[in-house]
Amino acid sequence: MTALTEGSTAKLWLAAIKPPMYSVAIMPIWLGTAAASSQTHTLNWEIFLTFLSSAILILAWENLLNDVFDSETGIDQNKPHSLVNLTGNKSLIFALGNLCLGVGILGILAICWWQQDFTVLGLILGCCLLGYFYQGPPFRLGYQGLGEILCFFAFGPLGVAAAIYSQTHSHSQSWSGLSLAIGSFLGVTTSLILFCSHFHQVADDLAAGKRSPIVRLGTERAAQLLPWACGGHLG
Repeated sequence: MTALTEGSTAKLWLAAIKPPMYSVAIMPIWLGTAAASSQTHTLNWEIFLTFLSSAILILAWENLLNDVFDSETGIDQNKPHSLVNLTGNKSLIFALGNLCLGVGILGILAICWWQQDFTVLGLILGCCLLGYFYQGPPFRLGYQGLGEILCFFAFGPLGVAAAIYSQTHSHSQSWSGLSLAIGSFLGVTTSLILFCSHFHQVADDLAAGKRSPIVRLGTERAAQLLPWACGGHLG
């Protein structure tokens, strides 16, 4: 293998693992914990770090299984940085994904055990369910153009609510209104990231019957809409 080939392969693996994508898992926990700490003037580092690790593992599950499910529809046939295409072993990626989910849920269960309260588990299971609806059969709601909506709730209000509650459950302060306000802002931000991720794969989406918002709008209209959406949201 030449140095060029080795370098190209390394870049493909890096693109497949998607390190920047894990900020999507980190931010709801980070932001929710910060909001809770501002209310209670305390911070439980054990819960925070456990929650952060679990969130990263659960997102790894979603990313791994998305590659598996996309390989079944053929939408990733021209995607060299798909983990299934790189390894040639769909069963391995499926098993690794479920292992990440299992370990991540164990972390959430540990938080519930420490608090003797299973509210956080319920909220996170809701996030996982939305994540499965996005790409998992028979739902595949992402193929119907609903991925951004699912993303909004999973990585916005639900994820932030779980983080806030994990730090404030034993305090009298209200967490629902705060989590909705902060979570909505973060949810729109995360949905815009997903929206932008479809620009480069319109042809493959069309071929596989995936009606993403970019496919429905067209790249030109979507590109014209994006500055207004980002500017209005941040404004």
